[in-house]
Amino acid sequence: MKRFAYSSMLGLAASALGATAAIASTFGPLVTPAQLEAGLKTDAPILLDIRPEGYDAGHIAGAVSAPYGLFRGPSNDPGQVPALDTLEATYERLGLTLDRPVVVVSQGDTDSDFGAAARVYWTLKSSGFKDLSILNGGASNWANAGLAFSTTPVTPAPTQLSIQWDNAWTADTPAVNQIVEGQAKAILVDARPTPFFEGKKIHDAAARPGTLPGAQSLPYSQFFSPGATAIAPNPDVTALKAKLGIQDGDEVVSFCNTGHWAATDWFALSELAGIDNVKLYPGSMVEYSATKGEMANTPGLIANFLNQLRGGI
Repeated sequence: MKRFAYSSMLGLAASALGATAAIASTFGPLVTPAQLEAGLKTDAPILLDIRPEGYDAGHIAGAVSAPYGLFRGPSNDPGQVPALDTLEATYERLGLTLDRPVVVVSQGDTDSDFGAAARVYWTLKSSGFKDLSILNGGASNWANAGLAFSTTPVTPAPTQLSIQWDNAWTADTPAVNQIVEGQAKAILVDARPTPFFEGKKIHDAAARPGTLPGAQSLPYSQFFSPGATAIAPNPDVTALKAKLGIQDGDEVVSFCNTGHWAATDWFALSELAGIDNVKLYPGSMVEYSATKGEMANTPGLIANFLNQLRGGI
């Protein structure tokens, strides 16, 4: 296994080629249970079961257990991307290869859970994997379709990979600081529920409540029908661009508290709507609020104290 540095050159090249649009894959960005069942017989995808628990009780036959935490940071900065050599070792241990389709399977019991699958998809895509899909609705949707589960664990054969990070879909804290300070331009999209955007609620690990100055509220839940846990596959691209004021060539940065809900907005805008130059801020407000950067919708001291009693993803 080799150690690689994050590659901004790759990100620039991908942007120049318009690679921020959804990459064609065996199933497309989303796959239904019926499509996946049929594809298991013909396309031999690698199934990553990212549920933190429940794998032993039943999983899609052939799926590899790959808990979401493998793709996340420490408790004080959950949105942090693991070091690239750590990710590479994880991928090798999971038996991943760049030439096979990968399907991400979450639990799918809430619309919030979709963010886990979207965050893993984003991490894999940024690591160089191109044939990626998410099982829409996750394991719950598979069960609702009447499809079988297996209790036979899978121990994948380790692989050897040499990966690089493509910054085409990543916004880090220095880049966000430049946007906030007016040194760079981007449309900032807050994927959190409205109380977080308004500064009325705060994540446990965040230093300050509020949002990024100039940000627009686009709660991740808007991409789901009421009560649904599977994301709507065909968002209205024209309406989204009009709502956010997106013009051709604009950079868009999706953020939340820890890059979880923001991954859903990123996935919907980039992979489903096919909007170019959409980036995810993985550290999001937990990371940004620890800096001295300017914030908006920040309440007074007493209100801030009360907000500390509440939390979110």
